[in-house]
Amino acid sequence: MLEGMAVSVIDCGTHSSDSCDFPDFAEAVATKMIAGEIDRGILVCGSGVGVSVAANKFPGIRASLCHDTYSARQGVEHDDMNVLCIGARVIGPEVAFEIVRAFLNARYSPAPRHAARLAKIVDIERRVLAGEFSKR
Repeated sequence: MLEGMAVSVIDCGTHSSDSCDFPDFAEAVATKMIAGEIDRGILVCGSGVGVSVAANKFPGIRASLCHDTYSARQGVEHDDMNVLCIGARVIGPEVAFEIVRAFLNARYSPAPRHAARLAKIVDIERRVLAGEFSKR
């Protein structure tokens, strides 16, 4: 489906049906984004929750679990979401394809209120990385 949309695909796995650990794949996608190799990512696990939690540990990653097209589109347009997380045991393939299309076709629209909110999120991340919230 992605190649049919003329989207360049970098597959970070998994490449087998064996049990695996979702944080490994969240890290693989996040590190490619941080390195500037990709602009957006799509992560899939059973519920979508685990990959979302893991991906959001990385600076600059704004991952969100979406099981509908509105959230996928709005997450990009208002919050500059850059990683879509999907639960494979929650939705079927056709719905997943629709959500992926909504995510990929959406563009961040920095209306003043959206830009101000995103700036607050980026500031929180900066302060966390600077150790402002470290235990003393």
